[in-house]
Amino acid sequence: MTVRTRFAPSPTGFLHVGGVRTALFSWLYAKRHQGKFVLRIEDTDQERSTKESVQAILDGMEWLGMDYDEGPFFQTERYTRYHEVAQQFLNEGKAYRCECSKERLEDLRTAQLAAKEKPRYDGHCRDKNLPVSDKPFVIRFKNPEQGTVSFHDQVYGEIHVANSELDDLILVRSDGHPTYNFAVVIDDIDMKITHVIRGDDHINNTPRQINLFQALNAEIPVFAHLPMILGEDGKRLSKRHGAVSVLQFKELGVLPHALLNYLVRLGWSYGDQEIFSINEMVDRFDLKNVSRGVSSFNYEKLYWLNQHYQKNDPAEEVAESLRWYFEQAGIDVTKGPKLTDLVAIQAERCKTLAEMCQMSLYFFTDSIEYDEAAVKKHLRPVILEPLTALYERLQKVDVWEKDHLQECINDISAEFDINMGKIAQPLRVAVTGSGMSPSIDMTLTLLGRERVLARLKTALEQLKIRAQTNS
Repeated sequence: MTVRTRFAPSPTGFLHVGGVRTALFSWLYAKRHQGKFVLRIEDTDQERSTKESVQAILDGMEWLGMDYDEGPFFQTERYTRYHEVAQQFLNEGKAYRCECSKERLEDLRTAQLAAKEKPRYDGHCRDKNLPVSDKPFVIRFKNPEQGTVSFHDQVYGEIHVANSELDDLILVRSDGHPTYNFAVVIDDIDMKITHVIRGDDHINNTPRQINLFQALNAEIPVFAHLPMILGEDGKRLSKRHGAVSVLQFKELGVLPHALLNYLVRLGWSYGDQEIFSINEMVDRFDLKNVSRGVSSFNYEKLYWLNQHYQKNDPAEEVAESLRWYFEQAGIDVTKGPKLTDLVAIQAERCKTLAEMCQMSLYFFTDSIEYDEAAVKKHLRPVILEPLTALYERLQKVDVWEKDHLQECINDISAEFDINMGKIAQPLRVAVTGSGMSPSIDMTLTLLGRERVLARLKTALEQLKIRAQTNS
């Protein structure tokens, strides 16, 4: 048997974290067993489905590197098939037309709730064998009235539901649109899906779907339902917790494999291991190690993993990912240091690529913004003479390399008998605009002679004006 899994998002919103984890587990299981991973877009909700959401799903999958072997298939392109099966059910007496009005169904529901009964269809049209007429109708499945639906969920174990708890499911609505539970079963049969891995909000749908599989004499797939992901406050993950769309994590500066590494550990474990390469995930993933407990999304843990990959991935690969953030900021990266050199000095200092870009803008711009607090603290009249001497010394440097630049700073520090930090910090503020940067020798090296001298000259001119004003 060839393992076949599927990811079947609804394009009524963006691809979110819970959906990505479902896709990841399905993708890993197929890869682990040399199977096939199918992408299916469940777009029967035409009022809420949008082309933008479809594109966001496709873009998100591409960014994450989760390639699909087949698809994307669209349910709206399969309506003929759904109507064909619905007619088959009618012909075989496994379904029936129901003409119950909305008013009757609402009255029925109200009465059942008043009697503290579970709201369910009462089978009013089940045995009428209604023909096609001018009246609007839906097609309902004749759910078995006796017996129990039993299945073994790979996460939750044995589950049993009495058929008496299930009513006659609508297969096709009065407007001709198939319902979710009907379409998904036909799709899984036609696409030969062997393992259905999805969120546990679908557990209640599973007994209904199993009855449909059996009515079609089809093989029932293996089911694995994943517990939901919560925010750190214990509530269901939503917009208030930050990023919802997977592409928002790209904007935040998270590497795709860092996000996948983080998500694979939300509900699955392999001993105490925390860091997994993609190949390790594929080799070690098993449904039996998926936990029933809910998982909480923790941004600090995600950023810790992201920084790990920033520091340990090949600098060329990180630099290529970093390039996108400079492009979004309108920065020409050819007018500054090599991005690989930036990665080498900034990866340890930044949690995300977006932060790395933001903290490195001064390497590429002709003008910089000054942190007024840093200026007030470090660019004081007392440093004017040593900083001027350093400026004159730097003008004479023949080879602009960090060892020579550090030697200049050391010499000025000794000449004026001040701690190196007393000259390095004012210098840092003068050339970067803030009191934070990588080591001063590397900062000067990567800024280059022209920018360093121009910025230092500007800072000295401003410092002279302040000194004269204060005198």
